[in-house]
Amino acid sequence: MKVLLATEKPFSASAVASIKEVTDKAGYELAKLEKYTEKAQLLEAVADADAIIIRSDKVDAEVLDAAKRLKIVVRAGAGYDNVDLEAATAHGVCVMNTPGQNSNAVAELVFGMLVYGVRGMFNGATGSELMGKRLGILAFGNVGRNVARIAKGFGMEVSAYDAYCPAEAIEAAGVKAAANQAELFATCDIVSLHIPATAETRQSINYDLVNTMPKGAILVNTARKEVIDEAGLLRLMADRTDLKYLTDIKPDADADFRQFEGRYFATPKKMGAQTAEANANAGIAAANQIVGFLRDGINKFQVNK
Repeated sequence: MKVLLATEKPFSASAVASIKEVTDKAGYELAKLEKYTEKAQLLEAVADADAIIIRSDKVDAEVLDAAKRLKIVVRAGAGYDNVDLEAATAHGVCVMNTPGQNSNAVAELVFGMLVYGVRGMFNGATGSELMGKRLGILAFGNVGRNVARIAKGFGMEVSAYDAYCPAEAIEAAGVKAAANQAELFATCDIVSLHIPATAETRQSINYDLVNTMPKGAILVNTARKEVIDEAGLLRLMADRTDLKYLTDIKPDADADFRQFEGRYFATPKKMGAQTAEANANAGIAAANQIVGFLRDGINKFQVNK
């Protein structure tokens, strides 16, 4: 069996070594396609692969057509909107993610950006503290739960809303359950986004919703840029000079957002999972899931039908 590690943004060398340990132990060949610059390189590399591990790399119908032996794709991370699930199902290919493996890394990044934001982006002026601030978490999955855990350590008041998580489960984690998304935004000083990009959520974080946030509000996005209505948020930031936007997904309109110096920050590239620990956790989980699927048909984390 041949496992292809196809990563335009490569794993750390130590993570790759750990992945290879798993595939070697299973008797599988590990092939690497790292830092590739053209889709044609990926199409060539997948031709004889039985399994693929990816990060933010796109696996669409064209890639699946080229991968005649492919049985499984594992996205090393929680989100999987970079994989065409319908096409994968049509090709008889199982698609999995690795939920929870990057969640602490993403949650810690939220607070790294928040401290930077409330301290005036370290401009030398007097900032503020996170203690006592009201934090709203939109979506209460693995990342959201880790954000809540860390927020309690900062002494914040934590609320959450998740359309797919019962209020009882949120309350059981020691977090106040907001009645709906609108209430979360209207009552929280800071809202941290952890929703996937779906038909329902794309551009759902818009002018009207964010404008309900209190004076001095901060919006943090470590989820997906597609959930932001960028035109609406640009207009709102021009209208509200008290609002800050912090993100680790550079917007398409990054140049326009940069006019709001001191109120806008974006990392040079998506940084949520960019830790040695998260690299290793997600990569090893992906390799183990491939072995489990190919050997024993285990499909616990399958996301397509």
